Amino acid sequence: MALQDSEIIQYIWTWLQENYVQLIIALVVILVSTIFLIFSARYIKRLEKRNKLTENYSKVLIRIIRVIYSFVFLFSILIAFNVTVGAITGAVALLGGTILGFAAINTIGNALAGLIIMISKPIHIGDRILYNEQFADVQSIELIFTRLRTLDKALILVPNQELLKGEIYNYGKEDVIRRQCVITVGFEFESEFIEKILLQCISGVKGIIEDPPAVVRLTNFQNFAVEYKLFYSINDIHRVVEIDSKVKKNVLKAAKKHDIDLRTPSLIQSIN
Repeated sequence: MALQDSEIIQYIWTWLQENYVQLIIALVVILVSTIFLIFSARYIKRLEKRNKLTENYSKVLIRIIRVIYSFVFLFSILIAFNVTVGAITGAVALLGGTILGFAAINTIGNALAGLIIMISKPIHIGDRILYNEQFADVQSIELIFTRLRTLDKALILVPNQELLKGEIYNYGKEDVIRRQCVITVGFEFESEFIEKILLQCISGVKGIIEDPPAVVRLTNFQNFAVEYKLFYSINDIHRVVEIDSKVKKNVLKAAKKHDIDLRTPSLIQSIN
């Protein structure tokens, strides 16, 4: 056993003597590559803090640099230990062909869709969007999918292809948006009276801004009722559900107080 250990030590020592130059080169490559990666990541973060890069672009660039670093690191080590370029490219071609052979078409499509989203910027991290009839906040935009956080705190991973196919309402982060509350009442009520009641319903509701001012419009004559829309503006998109709920509660209370039936009246036919 001792002889075997001695042979192993002798083999390692001989190998080090024969390959110390390549070993030094490999260590230098590792050191330089690591320093480059660290300083590149710090520089990108510095640009992000100066608002010259968005958070999403910063993450994507860092990931790209890490991938390049991994390839350069691997190839440099292989070349340093006398692995020929032909052997490396052959292995890469074989590996790449195998990966592409098994890669799903949807995955490639999602990656292309992710690049389109990153370049065209229809949404940004932190935006509140209306997707599939529910509000959600954009958490991150990855190459294959986009992370959304619903108001129920559920995390949704949406494939980028599906995100581009769907209809998205982007309410941004701090933009002023207009909301509406729609009611139908009978023809017996004067429009001025309904307008006054509806405007009172938003008085004192926190989050509704005065500029632009709220307005009530008579929008449609139905067969048995008149349709009114109350328009108001908010600048805190993250409270949109809360504010809308408060307005609707006030409308319901006002309707009960003034004996206003919010149901569309039914047609009653009498047959003599």
